[in-house]
Amino acid sequence: MVTDVREEVRSKYAEAARSVVAGGQEETDLQAGCCGAPSGSCCGDSADGPAQQLYDVTERESLPNEAVLASLGCGNPTAVADLHEGETVLDLGSGGGIDVLLSAKRVGASGKAYGLDMTDEMLSLALENKQKAGVENVEFLKGYIEAVPLPAGTVDVIISNCVINLSTDKQAVFEEMHRVLRPGGRLGITDIVASSDLSQEERAERGSYVGCIAGAMTFDEYERGLERAGFTAVEITPTHSVAEGMFSAVVKAARAHSGTRTMHPPEH
Repeated sequence: MVTDVREEVRSKYAEAARSVVAGGQEETDLQAGCCGAPSGSCCGDSADGPAQQLYDVTERESLPNEAVLASLGCGNPTAVADLHEGETVLDLGSGGGIDVLLSAKRVGASGKAYGLDMTDEMLSLALENKQKAGVENVEFLKGYIEAVPLPAGTVDVIISNCVINLSTDKQAVFEEMHRVLRPGGRLGITDIVASSDLSQEERAERGSYVGCIAGAMTFDEYERGLERAGFTAVEITPTHSVAEGMFSAVVKAARAHSGTRTMHPPEH
């Protein structure tokens, strides 16, 4: 199942990147739904694409149009992560690079922004957008969010935009986030989260895995998963409904300043 879902996700995002590069894809066709969802998606029912709804005009105008067109997220993690000059940021599932480029501007020349993606077509598009934006403090990496290709304790802030729900091993993602964060580091994530009374079967009835719906964790599952990985101060705040019992949400958490870690037993 892991391979099948991963390849389905990779194929959908590769198609989106090729559409942007081709330059002939209308925004409403490409972005019928964030995360590849059908219309009436996690970004709402507006005819505008996700970026037009989630990023202000100043942010959009500061970026290459291709970065804006390739955005398929459900929020604006750079707005919730409270980034500061000199910080190192990692974007999990960075796509065409919109959140990486915005993060790079916020952390300045003394900071750095990494983008991690598994799709060659999106990485190629992101590198082109980096060049067009003239941003130097950016590096795009190829890999999986379940196995981040960075040393432990090298990142101050992790952001992600409607991506973690696509993983079939979310606990591995949480563990990797905790590993690469420095003590005192934090998360500023936007993701799709399900009401805690929805079963996995009910979630699957509301949408596909690649559409960010079937793979979404409940609020309780998300919080427990982050705590098991060692995170503290977990806050999950719904921002808007995307389907019955399904929400776009802001997820915040912190890695403790000390080197100690509270261990939680695995769920059965």
